[in-house]
Amino acid sequence: MSGTAKGDGVSEAKAEVAKKPRVSPAEFVRQVQTETRKIAWPTLPDTVRMTIMVLIMTTLLSVFFLGIDQILGRTVKFLLSLAA
Repeated sequence: MSGTAKGDGVSEAKAEVAKKPRVSPAEFVRQVQTETRKIAWPTLPDTVRMTIMVLIMTTLLSVFFLGIDQILGRTVKFLLSLAA
């Protein structure tokens, strides 16, 4: 045996990952542009459809939580009136 501990291979692997060369700001911008071109952007009709669905769901949830809030508020008032 060479006298190394069991975990040395793991720490060496972490050291290799940590030693990645830094890229210049210009290279970083080029990499970002390359990745941005890979994005599948939604079409206008898809965007409109998703926006409408978000507005509908937001409205439904706000009405739901308003109802729950009213029920809980009235329940607390009722319980407090019993204690008085």
